[in-house]
Amino acid sequence: MSLESIDLIPLEQRLSQLTIGLRNCDSEQSWKEIENISHTLANGLRVRDGLVDNHSMLGKTTLLRNLTALLNLAMHGSPTPPDASTSAVFELLRVAANICMDHDENRARLLEAELLETLISLLEGYLAPTSIPLAFTPIKLSLSHLKVIKTAIGVLLNASIGFEPVKFKLISLDAVMTVLKLSTAVYPPGFWIRYSPDVERVENFVSEDAWEVRSGLANWAWRVISELKDVKDETLQIFTPDILPVLTVPLLAFSLPYPSRLSTLSKEDPVIIATLVDTDFEILQESCMLIESLSLDVEDIRLSLARGLNFPAEHSGVPCLSAILDFIENGDYPPFWNLYGEVERKRKEKAFDICKAALIKAVVEVAGEESNEDVLWDDSEEENPGGNFVSRMVAWIKRYVDDIEMTPPPQTLQPRTLVDRDDLAICASLTLGNLARRGKITTALLSPPHSLAPVLTSQKILTPSADIKVKHGVLGLLKNLSQTSTQSPSIQNTLGNASIVHRITESGIWGEQADAMAEIVQLNAIGVVKHMCNANVEHTFALVLPSEELSSPSSTTGLTQILALIKRSDSVSIKSEGTRVLVNVVKSLWSSDFANAQLTETLKSPNSAKISNKETLQEKQRKRAAAIRETLFPDYVEALSGLVGRSGKYPLLVNEGVVALSLISTQKEGGPLVLKAITAPLSLDASAPTADTPPSSTDVALSVTANTQASARLPVPLHALDMLLFALKNVDNPANFPSEVRANICSFFIQLGRHTSGDELNKVRDAVREVLVQLLDEDTLHGGQTRVDTFHKAIRRLMDTF
Repeated sequence: MSLESIDLIPLEQRLSQLTIGLRNCDSEQSWKEIENISHTLANGLRVRDGLVDNHSMLGKTTLLRNLTALLNLAMHGSPTPPDASTSAVFELLRVAANICMDHDENRARLLEAELLETLISLLEGYLAPTSIPLAFTPIKLSLSHLKVIKTAIGVLLNASIGFEPVKFKLISLDAVMTVLKLSTAVYPPGFWIRYSPDVERVENFVSEDAWEVRSGLANWAWRVISELKDVKDETLQIFTPDILPVLTVPLLAFSLPYPSRLSTLSKEDPVIIATLVDTDFEILQESCMLIESLSLDVEDIRLSLARGLNFPAEHSGVPCLSAILDFIENGDYPPFWNLYGEVERKRKEKAFDICKAALIKAVVEVAGEESNEDVLWDDSEEENPGGNFVSRMVAWIKRYVDDIEMTPPPQTLQPRTLVDRDDLAICASLTLGNLARRGKITTALLSPPHSLAPVLTSQKILTPSADIKVKHGVLGLLKNLSQTSTQSPSIQNTLGNASIVHRITESGIWGEQADAMAEIVQLNAIGVVKHMCNANVEHTFALVLPSEELSSPSSTTGLTQILALIKRSDSVSIKSEGTRVLVNVVKSLWSSDFANAQLTETLKSPNSAKISNKETLQEKQRKRAAAIRETLFPDYVEALSGLVGRSGKYPLLVNEGVVALSLISTQKEGGPLVLKAITAPLSLDASAPTADTPPSSTDVALSVTANTQASARLPVPLHALDMLLFALKNVDNPANFPSEVRANICSFFIQLGRHTSGDELNKVRDAVREVLVQLLDEDTLHGGQTRVDTFHKAIRRLMDTF
């Protein structure tokens, strides 16, 4: 009779009777009948859309409760079923798996029958005598027990697919840890490669059927994990740090040296061998992706990985972070992948590289966790600053640079291969960049024995043909190292001696060819020179003036490259940060302490050195004058004016632009350039009107008073002058302009009038005067007293000049 037309209800009724009978009298004959009935039920439930809806009919009976009872009875008080009961348990589990497949009503009834609790208890029973394998040795189980475990996991999978209540229940039972730990113990990836029956003769290890079940069990286990990850309630704590030792076990299979020849098992059925190869790799992929996502999303995971670096007890003795680093450094494609066709081999190799990239992200995120800085940076050994973790990162960068410096250049540019270890340089530079937040760490990285400055500025790294991802990591690290340079002359000198500004200028990162994919890298490079030029005139000279250190006489200066990038970029960050470089350049060159400091240094020198110092001073003064001339061009002044005009939400940026424009206005040639720039229309990308912010002009801006209805946004300025007036009025602004910024604006207008004249200046003064009159009208307090704060003093000084 066809399975499609069988009525399974009588079988269910008989099974119910046997369940009642077993409670009174346990017999081998009863269990054999239960096995046979369950086998028929399971086969019948494999049929979907038959003439009889057995799934719905059986679900309404006591079948699921009986399954729970029978599974408990079959254990006979043991954590796992006795050998004699495994066949019956296997068939009972098949019934449970098939009755809830694609059937939400039965999945709900399965919950009510408390079958899930029984299954998790069963799986934990197999796990109890095991531990996480640190070697490639699976637990020894007969084929019948392997089938029981696999089918129990199959029930969990069928019950959870797309059904949230079951997922919630399994998460509450910590099923993720149970399933994944047991899967790893049953099938540690890579064991079959090294297994030799001459070493240990165990029937279930030799059996191809057993290996097929073990690999299938692992695949189903990971499918369960995937289902439980895909839960709608994001507040559920699915994974804890306890999962980390299990996730790192697969990395060992691809980190240790591969045997010179495969195990004797590899000479068996090639189909099974292909299955084992694929299973190993799929587990590796799942583990790496999960480590990455957990490191990105879960703070406890990041903290635990860092703690485990120096305290193995954190992960039950498993060195998780070290295992990850070992895989990144030593993991390689298995040699037997060469047995595949070229297309499949390349697919696997690409996926393998993605696994490494995922773990690199994880390591970088762990280092980026602020609380981990003191954990990963070890000060216990003076001769080894930062400890072993930091030394390993430094060694990776040095190894990469040494390798590429010893490699002759190719005849034609080609992408680098895995052998070149770009991945190590990327991981190490990004990781150290995240750690380098404080001056002591920066100093340690730039001082012996690490001495990273000449390494990071190697021409082999900072060159137009270098890998963009390597540049990203290196320039990000250099940016963080340079941030503390203003507080430490030694850091400034160390980076300066490595010609850092010249190397970046030659790197091509600010060129048009890098625009499409390197905005963040361009910003990092801008950040480096911004910090280096902050109050340091030597670095400013290196950025502004042509230099013999540039490899090509025709190379444009760094500042010229940045200005070109600002003009063609649509990125507000590029425009703002790039212009802030110019702000620091101007502040360094115009520093009033420059000449006095140099003169004092000369006078204090011994007579024998005064002549040499005088010549040095004269050379610096010559460079300073040349650098100032380089900045007195309309394009540079317009860039500063644009920074003021588009930064209404950021008073700090407005203030920086105002200070730089004020300094340029001190030059006879600079004043007219500034006057023209602040009254010229801003570029459309910086000041494009929107529907709720109509076009503004100076006249419109002047009409805005404190009594005007407040608007959600700052009126769009047509000129930088508009923004200066908005800031002076400080009405309806999205950001409150401090009095110090407004006082600086007053000083700017005073300075502007010293080297300019004519109708254009008069128009500016008229617009400013109207605002000042309004402010002075509001200046008197209720008691008749006049405000005497810095800003109002500046207002009066400015009015006195008109």
